[in-house]
Amino acid sequence: MKVKVDRDACIGVGNCVAFAPTVFQLDKENKAVVLDASSVDLNTLLEAAKSCPENAIIVEDDEGVQLFP
Repeated sequence: MKVKVDRDACIGVGNCVAFAPTVFQLDKENKAVVLDASSVDLNTLLEAAKSCPENAIIVEDDEGVQLFP
């Protein structure tokens, strides 16, 4: 699974960090960065992505098919 953050869309709310702190953290620019997407299950990852008000988190399966948004 691949997880990407659209840094132009990210506004630094931090919901993703609250849902999956082992996957996301906010950097010095207050933008989300991906740490380790494999540290949580798919449901947790999708909940974290869905919690983003800007849909800045992109989740793809191993074949590159976009699962969210």
